Amino acid sequence: MNLKIIFENENFIVVDKEAMVLTTPSRLGVQDSRPCLGTTLQTQSQSQIFPVHRLDFEVSGLVIYAKNAKAHSAANSWFEQKSVFKTYCALSEGEALTAGEKFLWKSCLLRGKKRSYEHQLGKNSETEALYLGSDPNTGWHQWELHPLTGRPHQLRYELSRHGHPIVGDQLYGSRTSFFEPGIALRALRIDFSKAPQAKHFGLPISIEASSRWNLF
Repeated sequence: MNLKIIFENENFIVVDKEAMVLTTPSRLGVQDSRPCLGTTLQTQSQSQIFPVHRLDFEVSGLVIYAKNAKAHSAANSWFEQKSVFKTYCALSEGEALTAGEKFLWKSCLLRGKKRSYEHQLGKNSETEALYLGSDPNTGWHQWELHPLTGRPHQLRYELSRHGHPIVGDQLYGSRTSFFEPGIALRALRIDFSKAPQAKHFGLPISIEASSRWNLF
């Protein structure tokens, strides 16, 4: 597996995960033959690492792992208190909108066996979305997305629900193949500016990966 390490110090390691790679081992354990980023990192470093959050198997982008228990505890509290701000980019199908239009999408999401869906017993989900425009060659639409909560498949569900399934995401209604493995959803930036003690743990204000999909 090609490891693209974006940031590393004695407390954290941030990796640009490829699509079609697990963040952490699945419930099947060693019976699951899919590549796993967390397992590879731990094997290569020959020391324990602690997952802080996850990206879907089909999604690429930034993933944080802690390298010790104190850093892991601090990072968990940042995510629980919503003091870490994440930015994603996505390419979608659907009808064109007005470039620069902003949305705040709210749902109550429940995770099923394969998909998330809206249900009265679901958990509150909030997403900020900025429509950036459409590519004249492909007709695809580019989005900047900020999940204010961290529900499973939150961004995939919301774009599909609003008539803009992510390119390549057949699970949520896409009928178009993507030119890269996985789906056209990428974790692009992580902002630590409001995370308590982030500086103490040696983290910068933000960490960013390349967008790769500037089609316009």
